[in-house]
Amino acid sequence: MFESLQERLGSILNGLTGRGALSEADVSAALREVRRALLEADVALEVVRSFTDKVREKAVGAAVLKSIKPGQMVVKIVHDELVEMLGAEGVAVDLNAPAPVVIMMVGLQGSGKTTTSAKIAKRLTERQGKKVLMASLDTRRPAAQEQLRQLGEQTKVATLPVIAGQSPVDIAKRAVQAAKLGGHDVVILDTAGRTHIDEPLMVEMADIRKVSDPHEILLVADSLTGQDAVNLAKNFDDRVGITGLVLTRMDGDGRGGAALSMRAVTGKPIKLIGVGEKMDALEEFYPKRIADRILGMGDIVSLVEKAAETIDAEKAAAMAKKMQAGKFDLNDLADQLGQMQKMGGMGGIMGMMPGMGKMKDQMAAAGLDDKMFGRQLAIISSMTKAERANPDVLKHSRKKRIAAGSGTDAAEINKLLKMHRQMADMMKAMGGKGKGGGLMRGMMGGLASKMGLGGMMPGGGMPDLSKMDPKQLEALQKQAEAAGLGGGLKGLPGGMPGLGGGGLPGLPGGMKLPGLGGGLPGLGKKK
Repeated sequence: MFESLQERLGSILNGLTGRGALSEADVSAALREVRRALLEADVALEVVRSFTDKVREKAVGAAVLKSIKPGQMVVKIVHDELVEMLGAEGVAVDLNAPAPVVIMMVGLQGSGKTTTSAKIAKRLTERQGKKVLMASLDTRRPAAQEQLRQLGEQTKVATLPVIAGQSPVDIAKRAVQAAKLGGHDVVILDTAGRTHIDEPLMVEMADIRKVSDPHEILLVADSLTGQDAVNLAKNFDDRVGITGLVLTRMDGDGRGGAALSMRAVTGKPIKLIGVGEKMDALEEFYPKRIADRILGMGDIVSLVEKAAETIDAEKAAAMAKKMQAGKFDLNDLADQLGQMQKMGGMGGIMGMMPGMGKMKDQMAAAGLDDKMFGRQLAIISSMTKAERANPDVLKHSRKKRIAAGSGTDAAEINKLLKMHRQMADMMKAMGGKGKGGGLMRGMMGGLASKMGLGGMMPGGGMPDLSKMDPKQLEALQKQAEAAGLGGGLKGLPGGMPGLGGGGLPGLPGGMKLPGLGGGLPGLGKKK
């Protein structure tokens, strides 16, 4: 979502951090570029003006100009103001009210209200153990009520039975009554939308609010909307009174202006973001983490949380035992590639690592993208059980059959087998020495040197992130900021967090990032 903004701000601010001293003219020139970058990202003009004025006020002063590294101080000020613009703290959906808590979903047609309603219901059911009832108040859009019913079946969440001819206000009343009688903790009202804001829509929303007395009114907005999103948020807030925002399609290639503008204009927090089509593709919004990503500082806390959610502890323990015995077959490789895909793929993981955003282009040029991992999984899936367990039996005729089955060619199969051999050799070496922690560190260090980024990732390792509490993780993020905000963690004695020492929680042996243990194919032989 924020890639273009990240690149622009990264190049502007890196130019500042490299200087020994800054004049007021230097700061003004940099802020002109920051202003242009934010406008190009579709951030509202009034928000951009306010942002740059606040940064200039804090940056142009004796305390900054006389500091040892004034450039880094300016970057920190930009970061802090970015966090302030997005909302200083993450705010969750509030359920502190007498049951049933009513959540009213509002927004334009096509913004993703119905799907988001089901996502929130699934999240509340699975993570907080709430009994949820969903009700569709959209009587205008064909099959809207049927869509919510099907999503309810898919997520195993109860939906209000449809009675033909009822008005949205009557359905809202019935939903709240049914929730009380059924002992539900939460009732989610999925209201109707329009292609644009009009008076009848606003009157309907106000009437529904009167009869249902919602504790939360969440405006669902498409993050690809751009400047229109600001007017949308203003109108709904003035007429209905929203309590929070949910931004959908944050995984898209939009410029991110809506996310940066809506919070600043309405003063209402962004509570959740949709990051995909699947029912579990919904995340809480943490302003500081988003600001970190925009400025190329990574997001170690989110990476650890994602790892903890996706990694199967039992499988990880079984894998560790196999690796200690020096065994690592293609089934194990497939498991590791699958784990990596669950964590957001190569791009998702790299985007959360401090200083690693710059490596994306080099990796893409080397053919290292998530499509490559998909092809490798297809190759492994086209093998028999015996072939996966013992790759040495793969001769020319078998490779020909596998290539036909997976839609690849013999060269790609050979690359995969070479990567597996390298990983298996390393597993044996690590299993014998009992030094699994150095595997990922050595591999990533070699990768960085091949890409001309050796200075970014010094050797060594950091403590096991899985054993840190949230305060320690936040302190680690602050260390990253102090080290230069996007130029890599040069100042940290242990190198990059998560790449050495214990690495990510639950990952077996030395494999700190699944599927990367033995080096990445196409980047030369391992050293």
